[in-house]
Amino acid sequence: MSINTSSLKGKTALITGAAKRIGKAIAHVLVQNHVNVIMHYCSSTDKDVDEALTDINVPGVETWGFQSDFSNIDNVDIFFEKVESSVGTVDFLINNASVFTHSKLTTLSVRELNNTLAINSIAPFRLSQHVAKQKREGSIINILDSRVKRYDMNYAAYQLSKNMLHNMTEMMAVEFAPDIRVNGIAPGIILPPDGKNESHIQKVIQRNLFNRSGKLSDITDTVLFLLSNTFITGEVLFIDGGQNLKGEPNE
Repeated sequence: MSINTSSLKGKTALITGAAKRIGKAIAHVLVQNHVNVIMHYCSSTDKDVDEALTDINVPGVETWGFQSDFSNIDNVDIFFEKVESSVGTVDFLINNASVFTHSKLTTLSVRELNNTLAINSIAPFRLSQHVAKQKREGSIINILDSRVKRYDMNYAAYQLSKNMLHNMTEMMAVEFAPDIRVNGIAPGIILPPDGKNESHIQKVIQRNLFNRSGKLSDITDTVLFLLSNTFITGEVLFIDGGQNLKGEPNE
């Protein structure tokens, strides 16, 4: 099935965590479909960001890069004010930025929990509020994790934060309707986590129904589908090879 993306042309998308990995892939595909892209980044170097902006360059399509550390929640409002004053209206918001660290519920500190919630849950919530207030018609996509259907005891703070964003996806879909559509994408193993090698991938892929990892295009095609289809809201699509059906954690 081909996706008609003609309605996306000339729109503007804000993608958080867009300088690397899945965020960069989403930015690249949107630009290829003539969507102007605002790339948020945090710890990426200026060189990484410049390379990302160069890689996604398409004549006639505008791109911008804005840095902000969302672990300080006050920065989220400052960041959006800069975006709004420099670019204007945001049509599409892709909440992709996240922090992913090993933690056990028995030893998890309040400081680490607050930091993870700020980046993975509160920042997407606040940005979504800004977009909903600004725009009469638009779309928000929250990048979740297939863990939201399972319990991974090795990543307690991350799991809690993604579960919170999962619940907010449905709540925002109701509250922001009919003007703003809100959906989620819950990936399984697409890219290896930072610091993990190929042997880790081979171990993890045995836990899904296809015994393989997904492709970046599996995610980016889903983004295009959700942005283009104007009669879908409040849905979470699991792009994980059926791993969520097996009930096994990624780690």
